[in-house]
Amino acid sequence: MKKELIGIIGENGSGKDTFCEFLRESLSSERVEFLKFSDPLTEVLHIFFDKVSREDQQWLVNNLRERFGKDILTKAIEKKIKQSKKEICVLNGIRVFDDYLFLKEKEGYLIYVTASKERRWERLNKRGEKRDDRASFEEFLKKEDNPTERDIPEIGKYADFVVDNNSGLGNLKEQALEVIKKINEKG
Repeated sequence: MKKELIGIIGENGSGKDTFCEFLRESLSSERVEFLKFSDPLTEVLHIFFDKVSREDQQWLVNNLRERFGKDILTKAIEKKIKQSKKEICVLNGIRVFDDYLFLKEKEGYLIYVTASKERRWERLNKRGEKRDDRASFEEFLKKEDNPTERDIPEIGKYADFVVDNNSGLGNLKEQALEVIKKINEKG
C-alpha cells in the first residue's frame, strides 16, 4: 500500500506539535499515524533521564549522524512508516536535507510552520517541555545555531505550504484546515 506522507518542518517553538494536533482533530485517526523524527532520540535519552533536554537531543543526533551518516533518523522514520498500517503518515520534525529529500522522493508534502524568534522564545519559556526550554534569549539564539537547526529556514523555502504562526491559536487552526483542504484537492 502506497502511503501518503506529510512532512512538518519548523524551528523550535514554531508550533509544529500544535499544528499536528489540529491535523489530528481534522483527519480520521483510522487513516493517520503521527511520527516524530525526535522520538528515537527521546526514547534513548529517557532510559537515562526523566526529563530530556534539547541540548541532549542535539548532542545525540549530531554524534549518531557523525558515526552512522546524516540520514540516520530518516532510516529510523522509514522503518516506522513501513511498519505503520495507516494510509497517511505525518512526519513531524524534519530538520535536515536528507529528511526533506526522503519526503520528496516519496512524493510527500512539506509544511513549514514558522514564527519570529521572539515569539518562539516566549513560547518555549512558557512551555518548559524540555529541561532547557527556559533560557535567556541569548542562550536560545545560541541553540538556534546548532547543526540540527541551521537548515530549517533553507528547507522551509521548498515547502508546499507555509504556515505563519505569529498570531493566535485560532489563526493556526484555520491555516491547518486550509492546508488539509488543499492537500485533499490535490490528492
